[in-house]
Amino acid sequence: MKIFHSINDFRSTKKTILTLGTFDGVHIGHKKILSKLTQNTENEKYESLVLTFFPHPRMVLQEHSDLKLLNTIDEKIELLEKIGIENLVIHPFDEIFSRLTAEEFVSTILVDRFHIHKIIIGHDHRFGRNRTANIDDLIAFGKEYDFEVEQISVQEINDISVSSTKIRNALLDGNMALANEYLGYDYFLTGNVIQGKQLGRTIGFPTANLKIDNDYKLIPQNGVYIVQSTINQRIVFGMMNIGFNPTVDGQSQSIEIHYFDFNADLYNQKISVFILQRIRSEQKFESVDLLKEQLEKDKKVALNYLNKF
Repeated sequence: MKIFHSINDFRSTKKTILTLGTFDGVHIGHKKILSKLTQNTENEKYESLVLTFFPHPRMVLQEHSDLKLLNTIDEKIELLEKIGIENLVIHPFDEIFSRLTAEEFVSTILVDRFHIHKIIIGHDHRFGRNRTANIDDLIAFGKEYDFEVEQISVQEINDISVSSTKIRNALLDGNMALANEYLGYDYFLTGNVIQGKQLGRTIGFPTANLKIDNDYKLIPQNGVYIVQSTINQRIVFGMMNIGFNPTVDGQSQSIEIHYFDFNADLYNQKISVFILQRIRSEQKFESVDLLKEQLEKDKKVALNYLNKF
């Protein structure tokens, strides 16, 4: 997959079939659109192109936005590449870009820059300054500038009934089953392993402390989760705590993973942690010994869950 970090950087000798959007999560609804895109370019006469934006438009246009995203840019690239997209344009979204009129966007970007043959788009897509143009306007522009518009029907979208907002809400509720069902994959966190307080070692539960550099990445509700990672080409399972470690008066949120039957130095390594299931909420215990007892119970719950695979 070719990656371009600006619309102006894109180059191709072929006409394109494209879609556009934020595609946060690259969930099963997005994949319905993206699969149509790849099917349309199977004859190699045209190239597939996804236009997306960063920062997310809501982060730019809504003052004091606290929007958290399901994917970092690197994670989104990884997910789109697996689908088979040929070209990905990640355009910096700013107020100047937001002021383009619908016709300016169509003529200068879709037609002049992307040499569009067809656009595949959702029935409710709005675009242009203040999002005033709709699918009917796009169809009219298609007739004027000689490109096709393939509309994803309301019926197709309703059959899936999924959105990035619903997934965000499920994660904030700790409902991993629903979030993962909507995503079509297990939600994951990617970060570097840093040194922590090393309390886990003293009670038989050593942990890898995960630092996520992107503060816009959505972290699920605090609690204990069953997780999976691939480390040194080996699949390992474990349990993860997201929270403040109230038993030892923790002051800041941390993400700590205890892997089962695994012993290796992970400091400074970049790892991805796939979240399979939630076990319980974070609790404050009267002593470290009581915390250890609960961790033993959590481990049994996790192993029983994993044995059902």
